[in-house]
Amino acid sequence: MSVTVERKENNTAVLTIEVSAEDFIKAVERVYQRQKKSISIPGFRKGKAPRKMIEKLYGKAVFYEDAANTVLQETYDNAAKESGEEIVSRPQIDVTQIEEGKPFIYTATVALKPEVTLGQYLGVEVPKKEITVSEEEINADIDRERNQNARDLDVDDRPVKDGDHIKLNFDGYVDGAPFEGGKAEDYDLTIGSGSFIPGFEEQIIGKNIGEDFDVEVTFPEDYHEESLKGKPAVFKCRVNSISERQVPELNDDFVQDVSEFDTVDEYKADVEKKIRERKEAQAKSEKETAAVKAAVKNATMDIPEAMIEEQASRMVEEFAQQIQSQGLSMDQYMQFTGLDNAKLIGQMKPQATERIQNSLVLEAVAKAENIEISDERLDEEITKMAEAYKMEKEKLYDLMGEESKKQMKQDLAVQEAVQRIAEAAVEVDMPEEELDVQEESEEK
Repeated sequence: MSVTVERKENNTAVLTIEVSAEDFIKAVERVYQRQKKSISIPGFRKGKAPRKMIEKLYGKAVFYEDAANTVLQETYDNAAKESGEEIVSRPQIDVTQIEEGKPFIYTATVALKPEVTLGQYLGVEVPKKEITVSEEEINADIDRERNQNARDLDVDDRPVKDGDHIKLNFDGYVDGAPFEGGKAEDYDLTIGSGSFIPGFEEQIIGKNIGEDFDVEVTFPEDYHEESLKGKPAVFKCRVNSISERQVPELNDDFVQDVSEFDTVDEYKADVEKKIRERKEAQAKSEKETAAVKAAVKNATMDIPEAMIEEQASRMVEEFAQQIQSQGLSMDQYMQFTGLDNAKLIGQMKPQATERIQNSLVLEAVAKAENIEISDERLDEEITKMAEAYKMEKEKLYDLMGEESKKQMKQDLAVQEAVQRIAEAAVEVDMPEEELDVQEESEEK
């Protein structure tokens, strides 16, 4: 096999791969051996017809297509390595010669990893962010904790009020006749949840346990059941039980139940500290994002379209895995949204382009800054992974091939590049309108 490379514009190349006539004939023979069992020719038992007889009957090229596919699968990966190029897309294959007694020749049009010319990446300007924690934020966090520790208590000495949880019997009628789905016993309902027809829950307020009463409502014009749209209805109801949520008071007893602290003041101080830590982590992440974005903006690169297509396709595959984990197939998603695979890839392209730009620039920064990850640092990361997966480190090492370890080192180098860019960034006050434009741009 021989490989020649012709570089084209916009970081694409055409690889011409030549496979000897002898190797191609061997591929034809392998295809014949696989397929002969299913070929019947008069005068021969099934699977026993000689190759020459089959070729005479169906033409010399009868096995060529499958042989070509076999050769492509067997040779392309090695040809790509032999080319010495950094290929970043699937190949577009064209067979240029397939004749008896001649070498099999095909071309592979591919995208090549583009060179990056870095601009300023250290000392870029990013928005300054002041971190403050308000009393309202502290109280909101504490209220969430109180609500999580609330209890439902049965009530039997008063009528229903807004916010109560009740068990309800109801029997609905439209035009004096019962309708499907209009009857239930011991139905769980929270008053004010809006889970029933508008006006239904409000009429239960003030009713007592065991009291029989009618609720009169009109089904909305946009109700999902066609036969009930806009129809007046009467529900004969009875409340079977009432319970109310009892939210614990914020006092030392509550604090001791839900935390390691003894007093409300200590608990509040810890809540404030945790909110601040969350905000600091978020601010750090936002600073890194802004700094990398500025570094990308200052760099130049020529990204081939095929590379963007490849990245967008991978993102669609990732998206498919996400929705499948939620119990929805891609076919169902396409049906619901009216999209097809091509449109979805088109939607992903801007984000795919951004991912590629970030990756290329960070790799270039890591190279420019001579960031190299030592075997000791890699060992530390693998130790953390083993602990997270509850595996023996040696076993994890065995599972990881050399390529995986190499990729892990590259990923760690990129993380280090992000930190260097962010640490060197200069925080400046930005006008409100400039921040709005920046946020709008990030959303897009």
